[in-house]
Amino acid sequence: MLTDTEVRKSKPTDKAYRLTDGKGLFLFITPTGGRLWRFKYRYDGKQKLMALGQYPDVPLVLARERHAAARKLLATGVDPMAQRKAEKTARKATDENSFQTIAGLWIEHWCVGKSRQHVDATRRRIEANIFPLLGARPITEIEAPELVTMVKSIEGRGVGDLAKRALETTGQIFRFGIAHGYTRCNPAAEFKPSDILRPTKKTNLDRIDVKELPALLRSIEVYQGTHITRLAIKLLALTFVRTTELIGARWEEFDLEARRWNVPASRMKMKTPHIVALSSQAIEVLELLRSLARSDELLFPGDRNPDKPMSNNTILLALKRMGYQGRMTGHGFRGLASTILHEQGYNHEHIELQLAHAPRNAVSAAYNHALYLQPRARMMQDWADFLERTQRGGKVLPFCGTTA
Repeated sequence: MLTDTEVRKSKPTDKAYRLTDGKGLFLFITPTGGRLWRFKYRYDGKQKLMALGQYPDVPLVLARERHAAARKLLATGVDPMAQRKAEKTARKATDENSFQTIAGLWIEHWCVGKSRQHVDATRRRIEANIFPLLGARPITEIEAPELVTMVKSIEGRGVGDLAKRALETTGQIFRFGIAHGYTRCNPAAEFKPSDILRPTKKTNLDRIDVKELPALLRSIEVYQGTHITRLAIKLLALTFVRTTELIGARWEEFDLEARRWNVPASRMKMKTPHIVALSSQAIEVLELLRSLARSDELLFPGDRNPDKPMSNNTILLALKRMGYQGRMTGHGFRGLASTILHEQGYNHEHIELQLAHAPRNAVSAAYNHALYLQPRARMMQDWADFLERTQRGGKVLPFCGTTA
């Protein structure tokens, strides 16, 4: 039998030669330097030669494992080369009929006439939310319970709207598959979203629909109340922090040069520090606030007592004057940001960290607030650019940023 040393020291010569390991396994050395593992055997009265890989990618121990597996098949009356070919054909058929492959064909069909940004956002949403569970599965084998698992997992992240949309998109892909002969049934049609998704209850944390966002942004821009209140709402939209975290903001928490807002643990709901990456638009708002400052400590001092923050109802009253009573709250910006960023395919963990929703425990509490600062900063700038373009354009416009 061969040794590792013999195999390693084998060199090419003018003619090809073999180093035999026994029982039909040998290393074939070519004049050009190739070292190829081969298994010589007989099947059905015919001599065959099976390739087992190339050294050093396939070391001696692995070549012997592959040789042993082939001999076991041969002992049961199965031709190992024919078996390998059949498995390769089956894998290819599975890949060609996988949900991911059919989804790609559907996107090519569906994207005609749609903007590149819309197509990219849809593709990212599918890749982030549907493919992890269904992508590699043959489309013909997927059943309704698997779709339920997918939808419930998305809902469990707190984005019910996205879960419903994922189910709708999955149904479209299955319908395309049926029309083109890739599958015979659509498991997404076997139940309704209401059969598995929890109903959404309206509370005092109501928010507008995404399609109403342009009108709201324009209303904020021309708000006739105090400049401080208008800028407070703008900063809330740009950072989507909690209202209590916003109105209690202190100038000492901001590092404009580093483009960071460091909210101390004492002011956070989860009682751990939180970092808000500041976009260029957020810094512009802060500079305007500084020029209007009535306090050296608070960003948003109260009208009656500048030593205390503005009332929690100030933003609600401003939204009421704009015509959004019962339709939008300060907290609603968080829900809007979560929904839109998830739909655009941004990383779920990055979004949750920016919302300060990330799970906290004794080990991670001191570290979670500083995780993924660079991608979160890019996400926050993309979000601010999206708001600015949507406000100027008068309609919800696609993102121009990336989801890296």
